[in-house]
Amino acid sequence: MPASRGRRSLRRDRGARSRGIATALAAVAAVALTAGLTTGCDAVDKALDCVQTADTIADSVTDLQQAVENASNDPTQLDDSLASIDKNLDKIGDKTDNADVNKAVDDLGKAVDNVRTAIRNGDNTPDVSPVTDAAGELTKVCTS
Repeated sequence: MPASRGRRSLRRDRGARSRGIATALAAVAAVALTAGLTTGCDAVDKALDCVQTADTIADSVTDLQQAVENASNDPTQLDDSLASIDKNLDKIGDKTDNADVNKAVDDLGKAVDNVRTAIRNGDNTPDVSPVTDAAGELTKVCTS
């Protein structure tokens, strides 16, 4: 075989190898980019879930305030409102690993427990301002 023909074959092999390496690098880059975008989307989804759930909790807090005002007519509204807040707190707590959000969830949970205790102790019109304040803090940390 002539020497020039062997060099051409070697060049083709290098070219094929270079294209193969480039293809592999492109595939790795695409996977890394996709993983990064997915992670970014997960963070956005978690933030949106937090905001939506915080908004739902705010509605539940409004219901709780109305239930306190109407406690003499229907005391079960208080329990229903507190249960709704608890349920939504569980949703947020399960979906986040953010320390500020978890603290706000814990604080709101404690405020709800205090209202529940006050009701059990015979207070039909408990002070719900700590619940309102804690819900406001949760909304703040979810939107920051």
